[in-house]
Amino acid sequence: MSKLLLREGTQRLSVGHPEVLATDPDIVSAISISGNFSFEPCSHGDFLGAILGTGISRNKLGDIVLQGEKGGQVLIVPELADFLISTLNKVGNVTVSCKKIPLLALEYEPPRTKLLKAVEASLRLDAIASAGFKLSRTKMASLISNGDVRVNWTTVMKSNTTIRTGDFISVAGKGRLKIGEINSTRKGKFAVELIRYI
Repeated sequence: MSKLLLREGTQRLSVGHPEVLATDPDIVSAISISGNFSFEPCSHGDFLGAILGTGISRNKLGDIVLQGEKGGQVLIVPELADFLISTLNKVGNVTVSCKKIPLLALEYEPPRTKLLKAVEASLRLDAIASAGFKLSRTKMASLISNGDVRVNWTTVMKSNTTIRTGDFISVAGKGRLKIGEINSTRKGKFAVELIRYI
């Protein structure tokens, strides 16, 4: 069953099918972000960064749904909907306009994922990311130093950054992954569950 998600503090609340909420705007609002992205495609991170740039906190947002060249849609707490509409005017280099839409208008599709497992000697960013994206450690270190890697949507340029359960790692042009459970092995290494978005 497709579900829409809204974060509340550090929790993510499942709000079920949008028709359940259609008559209760106090729970969550949906915003359409429209623009011509035909020649300037933007990622989930681009949309998130633009929204956070208005001063809105991450825990006030729910899922961001990408719509290709049309733009995107976002779930947000109702009290900040009008603020976002009045302040967000660009995503990347694309000029955008925002408006409230009915929850039933959301074009939500659950992301496809692939579960991977890796055993690493440390929880360094370069080690975990290279395992998740199937790249060499040297190549990953280069991407990190070039500013092409983000942890929780923030650019990180140190390969020895420690990764934790729940972190998101995104690499420009490669996609993103989420860190699942981390367990210690008998040999003192780390067994890491990696959820790759495909």
